[in-house]
Amino acid sequence: MMSASFDRRRAAGVMLAAGAVAFASFLQPAHAADDVVVGVIQPLSGPNAQFGIGAERGTALAAEMINAAGGIKALGGARIKLVSADVPTPNTAAATTQRLISQNGVSAVVGAFVSSTTLAASEVTERAGIPLVTFAFADQITGRGYNYVFQVSPKGTVFGAAQFDYATAIAKAAGEKIDKIAILYEDTAYGTAQAKGLREAAQKAGVAVVLDEAYPLGITDVSPLVNKLRASGAQIAFPVSYLNDSLLIIRALRQQQIDIPVIGGAAGYIIPDFKKGLGDYAENVLSVAAASGDLIPELAKKYKEKYGTFITHEAIIHAAALDAVAQAMEKAGSSDPQKVRDALATLDTCTGLAKGVPGGCIKFDKTGLNASAFPVFVQWRGDEPVTVYPPQAAKAEPIWRGKPVK
Repeated sequence: MMSASFDRRRAAGVMLAAGAVAFASFLQPAHAADDVVVGVIQPLSGPNAQFGIGAERGTALAAEMINAAGGIKALGGARIKLVSADVPTPNTAAATTQRLISQNGVSAVVGAFVSSTTLAASEVTERAGIPLVTFAFADQITGRGYNYVFQVSPKGTVFGAAQFDYATAIAKAAGEKIDKIAILYEDTAYGTAQAKGLREAAQKAGVAVVLDEAYPLGITDVSPLVNKLRASGAQIAFPVSYLNDSLLIIRALRQQQIDIPVIGGAAGYIIPDFKKGLGDYAENVLSVAAASGDLIPELAKKYKEKYGTFITHEAIIHAAALDAVAQAMEKAGSSDPQKVRDALATLDTCTGLAKGVPGGCIKFDKTGLNASAFPVFVQWRGDEPVTVYPPQAAKAEPIWRGKPVK
């Protein structure tokens, strides 16, 4: 976990400079000789800090749990030592990752939340022969033939297809036939990959995409988008957004009383700040997600006790990513990066924190993708999102246009 002193420094406003490396202790007083060092890269400052901090917390909690259970037993109980680096923007990722690797002798790297950051960082880890285990969605992450990159969650196009397929299945069960949809997406690697999946799924189903609009990350005025959506006649809106744009889009739709179902594209739609920013406007908003706390309640309980809020999907998946690294070390009987990489490539586990990944397992295919994972739908109910689809993962019935759907 992040130390209290680290939290006080952050609260005092002394944020990590771009590319600076911060050391964090997990249950041990010092960096002992038998520690195994794992690097963590996340946006701990800047526009995506909410996601990076949540992801780092999940990784830290996993380290704490692994160490409390005896550490890496195949290495004589070696404890995991996390070394974190702040990557506030993708253009700092390569230099920061290089510095993290060269200064700390890491066995692996976990992160990052942002796909564009992960793409840049993975070029460095690949050249260095260091395994990188990530949550990020973009298809290119495991689509470039790299040997040291492992993607715990499905690809962005799979999330996009699930957004469409799950939503139209729920609508059909509610007695509504969907003929026209709208896609709104931020124009970085994450948004474009997921929009591609949405577009292809709609085409396959013979549904018209009557609005297909990219917008720049950091948009401050969504009025033109909302006006186009109103005029489009779409029956469902599929926005793929980070936090600030998700708040602007939903608030504008609700204030203008545009009441069509909105299906979020994960990211900004499923973190505590979404509810804080929108209040009652958040209720019943659906979103695709990589994981949900109600699928791994024991981890969710520990997280809430420690941090005072529900566990986010980036925290769950990054926790599972670190656990996969730990299990690879157990399997290899080594912390050598090459041996850890080889053990990850053949990892096939349905134990530990892998249970928090929909599908309950981690098994990487030849590209490094966890082929057993699948997206879920969550829906805001009060202060937390609840898993409502697909049926094999659902903890509650979805609500469509104000009515439960069986």
